[in-house]
Order: sequence, then structure tokens, then C-alpha cells
Amino acid sequence: AVPLEHKGLGDGIHYVKIRNFARGVGYELRSKLKSQESLRGLILDLRDNPGGIFDEAVNVSDLFLEKGTIVSALGRNDKVLSRQEATQEVIAQNLPLFILINRSSASASEIVAGALQDNNRARLFGEKTYGKGSVQTIVKLSDGSGIKLTVARYRTPKGKMIDGVGIVPDVLIPRTANKDDTFDAALRWMRKKGL
Repeated sequence: AVPLEHKGLGDGIHYVKIRNFARGVGYELRSKLKSQESLRGLILDLRDNPGGIFDEAVNVSDLFLEKGTIVSALGRNDKVLSRQEATQEVIAQNLPLFILINRSSASASEIVAGALQDNNRARLFGEKTYGKGSVQTIVKLSDGSGIKLTVARYRTPKGKMIDGVGIVPDVLIPRTANKDDTFDAALRWMRKKGL
């Protein structure tokens, strides 16, 4: 089962929680969005999402972007090793998009949040994210052990480092014990937009 939870909140506003970026999550989200008759706003919940497959983070970001950089991988001396660009096919081009993040949103979650924030495509609510944005490889040694080497670090479209820094939300809402203030704030903002 793809780790995606969806529910309609009424008035064409939808809520989707992505638990992790497993294989197929981008395709699943695309299908969900395309099957909605009236889609007037989306709250995308990436809280407590530890990450997952890099390509799926790119696929999810690409659903909302017509053009622009999604993420870059920089090696030594800040040399760009790779850059992922948005493709023209967009599922939800002008759809109001609100993303929920917290300090347990990491890796692929941070790529999506950073890409959509830097391209002015989404408003981020919650806490600063975890800050895991490195590309690692394991070099095997002759005695059977290995060394984990960081070979690149991810940067957002505007060049912000993710690793060790995290993504800062547009609307900072500290975590509270029981009430879901982050979700409530995002929904209030969306309603304020006349949705």
C-alpha cells in the first residue's frame, strides 16, 4: 500500500498526508488529484515524514511546478553535480497549496518543501525541518568493513543548504501537546483566500 492518506474537507479543499516517499507515491498523488471533481485547495502534510526515494520527491514537486529548478546536488567546492528541473506537465498549476512540516520532516520531505517554497508555489506551516540533505555512498574496505562518505549535499532552488540547516516555514507554529494548531492555521489561511 502506498503511504498516502487523503480526505476531502469540504468546499473543494483536500488534505493529503504523505507518510514517506516510497516508490509510486508521486503517481498515486497525481491520480488522487486528477480524480477530484472540484479541487480548490490542498493541504499537503509532510510532518513526521522521514523521507524516502529521491525521485519520488522530484515527482511530487513536479506535479505543482510548470518550470524551474526542483533541487540541485552540489559536490566539493560547491560544484553542481546534478540539477532536477520541473517538466511542463502540471496537474495543479494555480491550486492554492499549503504544506505542513515539523522537525521530523526530513530528506525527501525537505526537498519537496524547499522546492515549492523557493518557487513561490506553496506556503509552509509548522516547525523548522530536520536538516538531512546529503548524498552518501559506502566505500567497501578490504577487511570487509566500509566507510560512509558524503559525496554531495542538496540545495533548494534558491541555493539554500538543506543539510544541517533544515527548511524554515513561512508561518512558524510550535508543536503543542494535543491540538493540531498547524493544520488549523493552514485551513484558516486557505479559508481567508476565499476558499
